Amino acid sequence: MGSTLFDFNGVLVDDESVHLAAFRQVVKPLGIELDDATYAERYLGFDDAGAFRAMLTDAGQTPSDEDVARLIAAKKPLYMELIGDSLVIFDGAQDLVRRRAALGPIGIVSGALRDEIEHALRVMGVRDAVAFIVSAEDTQRCKPDPEGYLLGMRAMQEHVGQRSPAVVIEDSIAGIEAAKRAGLRCAAVAHSYPAEKLRAAGADVVVHHLVELTDELLDYEAPTHGPKSGGPSER
Repeated sequence: MGSTLFDFNGVLVDDESVHLAAFRQVVKPLGIELDDATYAERYLGFDDAGAFRAMLTDAGQTPSDEDVARLIAAKKPLYMELIGDSLVIFDGAQDLVRRRAALGPIGIVSGALRDEIEHALRVMGVRDAVAFIVSAEDTQRCKPDPEGYLLGMRAMQEHVGQRSPAVVIEDSIAGIEAAKRAGLRCAAVAHSYPAEKLRAAGADVVVHHLVELTDELLDYEAPTHGPKSGGPSER
């Protein structure tokens, strides 16, 4: 079996509302009002740096690297305070991580900060099942740039000693585009976007809920010869 690369926010944990609340608190003193629809349509899928830079640019400002770093530092404790012990975990998340780890090494590739990911994995009780984490601190460019997934494949190769086939599990359009640009098979869950948008973005598999992701769907390989077979492409 191949390896598995999980996105994090919106795939394993349901914390986008917490991120939004923290973003709102940080940008409000700058005169920026952030509504739900704009966040979902414009900024979901970005890491903190990309989101803050886009928010300020959209507001007619020209943020420096120092401005962005200051905003990230301000948001981090707000997120950790808001998330507390009330982290919402998607149904089936722990079971899926454990099941995939039994089949091959798994990694996290996310635009979240490392402390946020580590905290959530500990709450979920699956930190020991995750071979490595590629977080926002490890990349220069956020999704849809493929950098994170390319780093993930490099880490996976170092972990197993050879290049290993991998499937990505994503929830965002930017994440799907990043995975496909990295040359990876991608399954998507419609936790954050409608299923039709995920299919249009290029996802190989689309399901509505994480519990629907069977190993057959994740590991299916289309035949290379003969008539095209639809295979288990969606549910």
